[in-house]
Amino acid sequence: MIDIRQLRYFVALAETLHFGRAAERLNVTQPPLSRQLSALEKELGVTLIERHSRRASLTHAGAQFLTDSRAVLVAFDQACRNAKRASAGEIGELTIGFMMHAAYGSVPVLARRFLAACPEVRLHLLEAVPSGLVEALREGRYDAVVTFRPEPSAGIETTVVHREPLCVAVPEAHPLAAAALVDVEMLAGEPLVAAPQHVTPTLRQAINDYFARAGLEPVVRLETQLQQTIVSLVAESIGVALVPRSVERVGVSGVRFRPLADAPVVEQVLAWRTANLNPALGHFLTVAASLGETLER
Repeated sequence: MIDIRQLRYFVALAETLHFGRAAERLNVTQPPLSRQLSALEKELGVTLIERHSRRASLTHAGAQFLTDSRAVLVAFDQACRNAKRASAGEIGELTIGFMMHAAYGSVPVLARRFLAACPEVRLHLLEAVPSGLVEALREGRYDAVVTFRPEPSAGIETTVVHREPLCVAVPEAHPLAAAALVDVEMLAGEPLVAAPQHVTPTLRQAINDYFARAGLEPVVRLETQLQQTIVSLVAESIGVALVPRSVERVGVSGVRFRPLADAPVVEQVLAWRTANLNPALGHFLTVAASLGETLER
């Protein structure tokens, strides 16, 4: 059986055509070099090197074998480097699930920083509604997810990557569109467009609590899952909506976003399974941690 060492010995000898110089390059003595070459030729059943008193020369078969051996060694060395880099998380694949809210907040920053640090990792970003992200994470469909803070769960860790206040989206012809600051009392009785409780429980609870602090109850006229759809419905004067401030970047015409007095703040977190063995995840967590540290400054 031919081993990689025999190929290295042969290439060194074929390139120097001198047993002494080849042995010196390989940091071995001449006898083991000669034995390995003889074993290689015996295994192949061909003569690769013609031995002369003061020099060596390649046979026709040896010249062809030199070309192919070089290619094999290059591929082998690359395979070794790739294995080490994959183990270190420098190459490979990483799949991140995220909610639509994060598309305008944390995800672009996380992706940019991660790809700058690990440009050869193939990053997959998959958007989904918040309610299904953590369960999909448990099932292993994602390496990590960006979502609102979930309920504590064994085997799931989180770190904050984004924090922002809610604001109110109103039709551009609405009286509140000209307000410098909207107080919760000004929203009393206003029909709301909102995501259902089961889809975004954290966001819906923040809205309910905001009204409850003033002794009010939100009047939800219409429920729909996606924030972009919510803003589009606001543009059609179906109602107003309390949304994370970053949703303003959706850029739907006919809508104005106004700040809220004592606005509730919502957090986006990166969640991952502690049992996940994907080496690339560690690099992504480092990027997420640096983003979280920025929030605390």
